[in-house]
Amino acid sequence: MRTAAETTEVRRPSAVRALTTLLAVTAAATVVVELLNWWYAPEQEFGLAVRTGWAMLRSLGFLVLIGHVNRGRTGARPFGLILAVTTVFAVGRLVVPRQGVPPLPGLLGFGLLTALCVAVVALLYRSDAVGGHLVRHRKTLVVEGGTISWRESAPKRPPVTGWLLTSRVAAFTYSPLMLVPALVAGGSILDGRLSAVPAVLFWFVAGIAVSYLVLFCTLFLMRGRAWARTMLVAVTLGVLAVDLPLCWWLLGLDGLIRDGGPLVAAATLALYGLRRAARAAEPPPVPA
Repeated sequence: MRTAAETTEVRRPSAVRALTTLLAVTAAATVVVELLNWWYAPEQEFGLAVRTGWAMLRSLGFLVLIGHVNRGRTGARPFGLILAVTTVFAVGRLVVPRQGVPPLPGLLGFGLLTALCVAVVALLYRSDAVGGHLVRHRKTLVVEGGTISWRESAPKRPPVTGWLLTSRVAAFTYSPLMLVPALVAGGSILDGRLSAVPAVLFWFVAGIAVSYLVLFCTLFLMRGRAWARTMLVAVTLGVLAVDLPLCWWLLGLDGLIRDGGPLVAAATLALYGLRRAARAAEPPPVPA
């Protein structure tokens, strides 16, 4: 027989419900703004199509974030921060045309989307109700008392700070942020620039390899290994050293700004998160 306590549904705080609504609106706004940018673009070229498609995929990211928020996942905060920041950069780089003045609808849409992303980050990090809701961990197989169950369980690794999780999520964006401009540069091969084939292939291989390096680093970073922190810094600097010159050479100054800017933003967040996490781990000074 079920008791009243068992059948009572726990109502989420109003701030959490507002956040999920805001995320849904932001996902829809991302699609609308990208379609506006595509419609008003003076040249609907291959590179613009790739960048527009990548930016529109972020709407799916906001839908995934809604699922994390509804389940109260602890990783929703860093995921939301990285998604909001990179979305602003991804959309902003498409608003400004190569020549001329940006269209007014595109500017208004970009301003609205930026305001929505700022509101998302503010709710994630400034709302006590949201912070109290995002405390749950993923469900895993748990063996206890001779029985196996599928339930929520705290990870066995040492507790990590939110800044360390932010660095982890930011580092996972390195690979797609390298592969997108590599795909754009691949369009130049179709235009007869065969000399760029080795560089584009190297770019693709480097982007894929970075994903495995980041996965390896963050696996041990979450377990408190100091060498993993140093390795992630080295990977970040290496990514910038490879991606930015290739953007400049194969895509020009326009590509360096449009495709290098989001990567620099993600790298800055990753390095800043590592620094803040290291400072938080330092023991407090002993009073004299």
